[in-house]
Amino acid sequence: DYMTLVIAEAGVNHNGSKDLAFKLIDAAHKAGADIVKFQTFKAKNLVTKNAKQADYQSSNSKDVESQLDMLRRLELNYDDHFELLDYCQKLGIEFLSTAFDSESLKFLVEELGLKRLKIPSGEVTNAPFVLEHARTGCDLIISSGCTSLAELESVLGVIAFGLTASKTCQPNDSLFAEAYASNEGQRALKNKVTLLHCTTEYPAPFNEINLRAIATLADAFKLPVGFSDHSDGIIMPLASIPFGVSILEKHLTLDKTMEGPDHKASLDPFELKEMIDGIRKIEVSLGDGVKKPTLSELKNKSIIRKSLVADQAIKLGAIFTAENVSIKRPGDGISPYKYWDYLGKIASKSYLPGDMIDE
Repeated sequence: DYMTLVIAEAGVNHNGSKDLAFKLIDAAHKAGADIVKFQTFKAKNLVTKNAKQADYQSSNSKDVESQLDMLRRLELNYDDHFELLDYCQKLGIEFLSTAFDSESLKFLVEELGLKRLKIPSGEVTNAPFVLEHARTGCDLIISSGCTSLAELESVLGVIAFGLTASKTCQPNDSLFAEAYASNEGQRALKNKVTLLHCTTEYPAPFNEINLRAIATLADAFKLPVGFSDHSDGIIMPLASIPFGVSILEKHLTLDKTMEGPDHKASLDPFELKEMIDGIRKIEVSLGDGVKKPTLSELKNKSIIRKSLVADQAIKLGAIFTAENVSIKRPGDGISPYKYWDYLGKIASKSYLPGDMIDE
């Protein structure tokens, strides 16, 4: 059966504490998530000294500080990653992390040996970094917050080039476009890439979620699609399942009132479990789309339907009329569709009131 891959996005909700990171893995595993995802970065490689926090980051933190200082506090060191990966493997949940700089990407692939990578919305226009991702040969999940179809086509061109061109080949726009247009490039993309629809705001307003864009992405690029949701609660993830999402990502926190940029727009462990249980029920309920009685319905069919019944005593040789024929349950006799055929006909046997007409 087709199953949506559920990513519990722990992100930076460990607040820089390895102990909290372990607890987030436990919560994701208990809730039934397939993957738990973190973020790997060196703050110094990520932002300039004077970069400000985003509105949602500053409104969820008590202190006014630069992005650099905030990110330094949220860094997990490389050694911690080995322990977290090892713990995930013991539990049987996939460990995933998003790299935000080249050094971290190299570490995830070459040291940790990850086979799947996530390119976050903010890095989609960072063509050199996208190319580095493509050249790892890993499966790629691409978030598309803040992007248009044209921008996505460009990034897919970079990836198609990275997957098909030799590493010595000097990248440029026209080679990206050529790789994207080629059969080889399209095949490589289908093998390696899943696009996630996403609205980059925390929490994302419901009227800006635009779930129909999931179908637009699938239609435009003929690639597997998913949904990275930042709205409040579990309604939007559940609503996305009928759109055929192959991956669903949602932020997880142990406590929404914790200090930090993403806790407020995250699910707690109970909500995550509720969401995943809901997803599994919806997947099963979608069915094959063929409208026919189901196995469990068949036993109820004759109970809920009706048949032709004698409403009064009818003697042999009497005429069936609107007065002596009625329509009542159960439905295992003559169909009410035949009602008009019987009116005016002569009874070939006698009936007591309530007898099924059976001739």
